[in-house]
Amino acid sequence: MPLDLLAFAAHRDDIDITCGGLLLRMAEKGYQVGACDLSQGEMGTRGSAPERKAECEEAARILGLAVRVNCGFPDAAIFNTREYQARLVEILREHRPKVVVLPVHEQRHPDHRITPQLVFDACYFAGLEKFGTGKKHRPHKILYCHSSFEDRKPTFVVDITAQMEKKVAAVLAYKTQFPDREKTAEWLRARARAYGLMIGTTYGEGYTQREVMQVDDVVALPVASI
Repeated sequence: MPLDLLAFAAHRDDIDITCGGLLLRMAEKGYQVGACDLSQGEMGTRGSAPERKAECEEAARILGLAVRVNCGFPDAAIFNTREYQARLVEILREHRPKVVVLPVHEQRHPDHRITPQLVFDACYFAGLEKFGTGKKHRPHKILYCHSSFEDRKPTFVVDITAQMEKKVAAVLAYKTQFPDREKTAEWLRARARAYGLMIGTTYGEGYTQREVMQVDDVVALPVASI
């Protein structure tokens, strides 16, 4: 079954932290939701690849994902190469997502910084008839997880108040990565609270898109101006 939404990130746990609330909310709405981790996170200071795999499977269960794919790219060695583009094109054509969610471009970890451009290029090439094998497919919409370190505001914020506790549980499933459960939960809630304040809800996740948004009914627009 084709996916409605497919999120990509460099390492296991990145997706859960950045857009876990959105994935939960969309899955609860009945959409087919998936995630794709580019590497196994084997270069991480804590834990091993097998441990992180087991943790990732538990997190995927909590998030209600229809599928969670791992590309097996080497951790700390993700580059925008034709080989990696071709692998991602295969995944995009197999799962045929309508919406793709990517990390924001400007980040400290080189893998995080390269991932959004690599996947964006693969999304483009996946729509070319003569690129590789399989039936062409290009996602309709690409969204970027907003970072609290960005200067500009997010394009929109998703209310994840009802999904917050499950999101926290999904992140805490990575026991090797977050041994201080209380501190991690506090950090996640503080981060989500900052976005929630932007739209008058308790918790939120911020996103950006390159395109101008279409509005059909200005009277029904949420979030008060004054």
